[in-house]
Amino acid sequence: MLVKTSRARQSQEVIQFSVFTPNRTGRLHDLVGILSCNGVNMLALSVLDTTDSAIIRFVVDDPERARELLDKNAFPYSESELVVVELASTTELNRLVCALLEAEVNVNYLYSFIPHPEGKSILALNMEDNEVAERVLKEHQFRILKQTDLSR
Repeated sequence: MLVKTSRARQSQEVIQFSVFTPNRTGRLHDLVGILSCNGVNMLALSVLDTTDSAIIRFVVDDPERARELLDKNAFPYSESELVVVELASTTELNRLVCALLEAEVNVNYLYSFIPHPEGKSILALNMEDNEVAERVLKEHQFRILKQTDLSR
């Protein structure tokens, strides 16, 4: 008798999508609507705009489906890996930035997640060196989240 085994889901790095778009009224609405209407939830969102263009950065609960929808709807995008860390309280932010400063790891940018499960805040960090940042934060007892922690 053949026994079928299943693989445990591997922890994947958290994927950030960066959509590059003309700075036009309704473009963010279009993007959020396409994802939402297809069951993809935005968990974190950051918008950087200039006079002519915008970069919409976001994390979702279903990156594979988001990728399909972005391609299908002709949204130009790139992907990058983030360090995502859970903070038990807002006072831990100081401890987090002190740990990164001590390790001399540069933060390119960061933004907060929208949901706050169990009353905890979640930060998305784009780092100069993700591996070093994760190691340092783990040494300082911070919980690092992976895509499997965020996905359904």
